[in-house]
Amino acid sequence: MLPLIGPEVTLSNGRGLHDASAAEHGLGLILAAQRELPRWVRDQDAGRWQPEHTRSLADSRVVILGYGSIGAALEQRLLACEAEVVRVASRPDADRGVHGVDELPALLPTADIMVLTLPEKPGTIGLIGGEQLALLPDDALVVNIGRGRTLDTGALLAELSTGRLRAALDVVDPEPLPADHPLWSTGAIVTPHVGGGAATFYPRAERLVAEQLRRFAEGRPLLNVVPRAAAVTPR
Repeated sequence: MLPLIGPEVTLSNGRGLHDASAAEHGLGLILAAQRELPRWVRDQDAGRWQPEHTRSLADSRVVILGYGSIGAALEQRLLACEAEVVRVASRPDADRGVHGVDELPALLPTADIMVLTLPEKPGTIGLIGGEQLALLPDDALVVNIGRGRTLDTGALLAELSTGRLRAALDVVDPEPLPADHPLWSTGAIVTPHVGGGAATFYPRAERLVAEQLRRFAEGRPLLNVVPRAAAVTPR
């Protein structure tokens, strides 16, 4: 947007509006996979009573790749479930305990769960492919609540087809996922990109707009201002 507006216009974004809904959806996907909720739903539909112990989220090591506001919101929920969280962003930040993405080769072999909360941009498209997935231990869970193209679908399918890894995905590549796509039959949990669209969104969006208008009318600094340094040449 910045190249399309004049220098006298201040551009703000809606950072934070999807944090709670995306984080709780991510937590839901993780819990559903760890506690095998789809299996129990199928057993209920069939009238089967076959109790069995499952995996747990507690004491699991969760690597959050793309640690921003959504990642931080997810972290709060994971810590409440007694999981261990490893923060990873594009650049390390020792003061906040954030690892850099170049540390993934050392971090992924110890992960029980890897969660992608990445935006889609040139540096993140295909960031997680066969090489990175191969570093995960057997039976690790791959969760994507960011953008579908940040995870190589072919590489993920190769791991899922052998049963070595598991997946729970709210975003995929391609979207919409065709009815005959092999991802449907891999045992992965797939939801249709609904993580950010919960009932909390519109009330929070209205509150943000109202607060921005108050700040504008009173001459106070606006929230979530996009810096001019972010401007790029339009295609």
